[in-house]
Amino acid sequence: MQSNRSYCTVGLAVPLLCLLFWSVASAEIYKWVDENGKIHYDDRPPQTSNAQRLEISIETYSSVEMQSYDGELTSAGDNESAKRKNVVMYSTEWCGVCKKAKAYFDANGIPFREYDVEKSQKGKRAFKKLKAKGVPVILVGKQRMNGFSAASFEKMYYN
Repeated sequence: MQSNRSYCTVGLAVPLLCLLFWSVASAEIYKWVDENGKIHYDDRPPQTSNAQRLEISIETYSSVEMQSYDGELTSAGDNESAKRKNVVMYSTEWCGVCKKAKAYFDANGIPFREYDVEKSQKGKRAFKKLKAKGVPVILVGKQRMNGFSAASFEKMYYN
Protein backbone atom coordinates (compact mmCIF):
# COMPACT_ATOMS: atom_id res chain seq x y z
CA MET A 1 0.00 0.00 0.00
CA GLN A 2 2.83 2.37 0.81
CA SER A 3 4.49 1.86 -2.58
CA ASN A 4 1.25 2.65 -4.45
CA ARG A 5 1.10 6.01 -2.71
CA SER A 6 4.69 6.72 -3.72
CA TYR A 7 3.89 6.00 -7.38
CA CYS A 8 0.77 8.15 -7.15
CA THR A 9 2.74 11.04 -5.64
CA VAL A 10 5.47 10.79 -8.28
CA GLY A 11 2.80 10.43 -10.98
CA LEU A 12 1.23 13.71 -9.88
CA ALA A 13 4.49 15.56 -9.27
CA VAL A 14 5.92 15.03 -12.76
CA PRO A 15 3.05 16.72 -14.67
CA LEU A 16 2.98 19.58 -12.14
CA LEU A 17 6.71 20.16 -12.59
CA CYS A 18 6.29 20.11 -16.37
CA LEU A 19 3.59 22.79 -16.12
CA LEU A 20 5.80 24.89 -13.86
CA PHE A 21 8.79 24.72 -16.23
CA TRP A 22 6.59 25.34 -19.28
CA SER A 23 5.30 28.56 -17.74
CA VAL A 24 8.87 29.74 -17.07
CA ALA A 25 10.00 28.86 -20.61
CA SER A 26 7.10 30.65 -22.26
CA ALA A 27 8.04 34.14 -21.08
CA GLU A 28 6.32 37.11 -22.67
CA ILE A 29 7.91 40.36 -23.83
CA TYR A 30 6.01 43.64 -23.89
CA LYS A 31 6.80 46.90 -25.71
CA TRP A 32 5.39 50.33 -24.89
CA VAL A 33 6.14 54.01 -25.32
CA ASP A 34 6.21 56.24 -22.25
CA GLU A 35 4.94 59.81 -22.02
CA ASN A 36 8.35 61.11 -23.19
CA GLY A 37 8.29 58.98 -26.33
CA LYS A 38 10.90 56.53 -25.05
CA ILE A 39 10.39 52.88 -26.09
CA HIS A 40 10.54 50.26 -23.32
CA TYR A 41 10.74 46.46 -23.35
CA ASP A 42 10.03 44.25 -20.33
CA ASP A 43 8.69 40.85 -19.39
CA ARG A 44 5.85 42.52 -17.49
CA PRO A 45 3.46 45.07 -18.99
CA PRO A 46 3.22 48.45 -17.27
CA GLN A 47 0.06 49.20 -15.33
CA THR A 48 -0.17 52.77 -16.60
CA SER A 49 -0.20 52.33 -20.39
CA ASN A 50 -1.17 50.02 -23.17
CA ALA A 51 1.62 47.64 -24.05
CA GLN A 52 2.04 45.55 -27.16
CA ARG A 53 2.80 41.85 -26.53
CA LEU A 54 5.64 40.80 -28.84
CA GLU A 55 5.89 37.37 -30.41
CA ILE A 56 9.47 36.13 -30.17
CA SER A 57 10.64 32.88 -31.69
CA ILE A 58 14.21 32.38 -30.53
CA GLU A 59 15.15 28.86 -29.58
CA THR A 60 18.12 27.36 -27.76
CA TYR A 61 20.25 25.11 -29.91
CA SER A 62 20.01 21.54 -28.65
CA SER A 63 23.14 20.37 -30.48
CA VAL A 64 26.33 21.97 -31.73
CA GLU A 65 26.79 22.89 -35.37
CA MET A 66 30.10 24.23 -36.67
CA GLN A 67 30.32 26.28 -39.85
CA SER A 68 32.30 29.06 -41.42
CA TYR A 69 30.86 32.48 -42.09
CA ASP A 70 32.06 35.40 -44.15
CA GLY A 71 32.81 37.71 -41.21
CA GLU A 72 30.67 40.42 -42.80
CA LEU A 73 28.90 41.93 -39.82
CA THR A 74 30.32 45.41 -40.20
CA SER A 75 26.94 47.13 -40.08
CA ALA A 76 25.22 44.71 -37.74
CA GLY A 77 27.80 43.38 -35.31
CA ASP A 78 31.47 42.93 -34.63
CA ASN A 79 33.78 42.52 -37.59
CA GLU A 80 36.64 42.41 -35.06
CA SER A 81 35.99 38.70 -34.56
CA ALA A 82 37.03 38.03 -38.16
CA LYS A 83 40.28 40.00 -37.76
CA ARG A 84 41.58 38.34 -34.58
CA LYS A 85 40.68 35.35 -32.43
CA ASN A 86 38.12 37.39 -30.54
CA VAL A 87 35.04 35.61 -29.29
CA VAL A 88 31.62 37.15 -29.92
CA MET A 89 28.51 35.49 -28.54
CA TYR A 90 24.89 36.24 -29.39
CA SER A 91 22.70 35.07 -26.53
CA THR A 92 19.63 35.69 -24.40
CA GLU A 93 19.30 36.16 -20.66
CA TRP A 94 17.11 33.06 -20.21
CA CYS A 95 19.29 30.63 -22.23
CA GLY A 96 20.88 27.92 -20.08
CA VAL A 97 23.36 26.91 -22.81
CA CYS A 98 24.44 30.58 -23.07
CA LYS A 99 25.08 30.63 -19.31
CA LYS A 100 27.13 27.44 -19.64
CA ALA A 101 29.25 29.04 -22.41
CA LYS A 102 29.78 32.23 -20.36
CA ALA A 103 30.83 30.20 -17.31
CA TYR A 104 33.31 28.26 -19.47
CA PHE A 105 34.79 31.48 -20.93
CA ASP A 106 35.10 33.04 -17.47
CA ALA A 107 36.64 29.92 -15.91
CA ASN A 108 39.21 29.67 -18.71
CA GLY A 109 40.06 33.39 -18.91
CA ILE A 110 38.72 33.71 -22.46
CA PRO A 111 37.66 37.29 -23.18
CA PHE A 112 34.42 37.59 -25.13
CA ARG A 113 31.90 40.17 -26.20
CA GLU A 114 28.25 39.29 -25.67
CA TYR A 115 25.14 40.68 -27.34
CA ASP A 116 21.66 39.88 -26.07
CA VAL A 117 19.55 39.29 -29.19
CA GLU A 118 16.38 40.34 -27.36
CA LYS A 119 17.62 43.48 -25.62
CA SER A 120 20.42 44.88 -27.80
CA GLN A 121 19.60 46.50 -31.15
CA LYS A 122 23.09 45.62 -32.39
CA GLY A 123 22.54 42.02 -31.25
CA LYS A 124 19.13 41.84 -32.96
CA ARG A 125 20.53 43.13 -36.26
CA ALA A 126 23.49 40.74 -36.21
CA PHE A 127 21.29 37.78 -35.24
CA LYS A 128 19.04 38.54 -38.20
CA LYS A 129 21.97 39.02 -40.57
CA LEU A 130 23.44 35.70 -39.42
CA LYS A 131 20.05 34.09 -40.16
CA ALA A 132 20.33 32.42 -36.78
CA LYS A 133 17.49 30.27 -35.55
CA GLY A 134 18.62 29.84 -31.93
CA VAL A 135 21.11 30.85 -29.27
CA PRO A 136 23.92 30.85 -28.50
CA VAL A 137 25.73 31.75 -31.71
CA ILE A 138 29.47 32.01 -31.05
CA LEU A 139 31.87 33.55 -33.56
CA VAL A 140 35.64 33.08 -33.51
CA GLY A 141 37.52 34.49 -36.48
CA LYS A 142 35.66 33.24 -39.54
CA GLN A 143 34.16 30.28 -37.73
CA ARG A 144 30.70 30.02 -36.27
CA MET A 145 29.30 27.69 -33.62
CA ASN A 146 25.56 27.29 -33.16
CA GLY A 147 25.07 25.97 -29.64
CA PHE A 148 27.98 25.25 -27.29
CA SER A 149 30.26 22.39 -26.39
CA ALA A 150 33.58 22.95 -24.62
CA ALA A 151 35.36 20.35 -26.79
CA SER A 152 34.07 21.86 -30.06
CA PHE A 153 34.87 25.37 -28.88
CA GLU A 154 38.45 24.38 -27.99
CA LYS A 155 38.98 22.95 -31.48
CA MET A 156 37.67 26.17 -32.99
CA TYR A 157 39.50 28.56 -30.65
CA TYR A 158 42.90 26.93 -30.26
CA ASN A 159 43.43 25.75 -33.87
